[in-house]
Amino acid sequence: MTSSQTSPFQPDLLAGQVALVTGGGTGIGAGIARALAEHGSDIVLASRKRAHLEPMEAEIRTLGREVLVCEMDVRDRAACDRTVSEALDGLGRIDLLVNNAAGNFLVRAATLSEKGWRAVVDIVLNGTFNMSQAVHSVMRDAGGGAIVNITTTYVTTGAPLMAHSGAAKAGVLNLTRTLAVEWGADGIRVNAVAPGLVEGTEGARRLAESIGYAEVYRKQVPLGRLVHTDDVAAAVLFLASPAASHVTGVEVTVDGGASLGGHFKQVAEAFDTLSQSAEISPRSSPSPS
Repeated sequence: MTSSQTSPFQPDLLAGQVALVTGGGTGIGAGIARALAEHGSDIVLASRKRAHLEPMEAEIRTLGREVLVCEMDVRDRAACDRTVSEALDGLGRIDLLVNNAAGNFLVRAATLSEKGWRAVVDIVLNGTFNMSQAVHSVMRDAGGGAIVNITTTYVTTGAPLMAHSGAAKAGVLNLTRTLAVEWGADGIRVNAVAPGLVEGTEGARRLAESIGYAEVYRKQVPLGRLVHTDDVAAAVLFLASPAASHVTGVEVTVDGGASLGGHFKQVAEAFDTLSQSAEISPRSSPSPS
């Protein structure tokens, strides 16, 4: 994890394990891969472009961990199977799968093309299913494993300009819960992490900063800041760890409270400002009728 956050976990938390992270070369995926490696896990990095993975590959090697790079597309089921086979050949096992590969862009639903819809749904929903199914028998035969899917906080709300992503991520959440039930007897735990707006990522730049929304969003966060990649990584570490050995089918929200009605934080701040200027009189009890 970065120097901005000291890890609360033991450095050998995942010693002897192997984690496969899709979309593991940049953004949230890179932060997760780094944190897993820092806590003892060897890493399989998977992405459509090898160039996206090479910097993180080098960083993980400096941590003294084994790392395997797989150029692949999660939309291609055969490619998912090959990636799993390469991981087993190269590192011998897969204990954790992090389904992080994603795609998103802003567009009104009325003008969203069929190609754009399919592209996002194929990566997010179909890709998550493809990778999960590809590792299932490996984990089952090994006596168990863990899968962590990266969802989003707008799964349970409307998602204006992101109908494709919202629908796909909602499907991933249902898939998380369904697989948790179906695969529990195989010793496989399936959980999800739902980040809010993650600072410094391509997603934040494309979906918020590009339209001047990042600062507006930040002001709605009760804890006062955007999500850091380390925040997401810490949730994944917990779900991958023995501390979560009896946790499955849950979605951990990591957004500083923004999804709890963060706009009311601004209402409260406006109330305080007006109160201080004596434009309104705060009451501790309702007015009599």
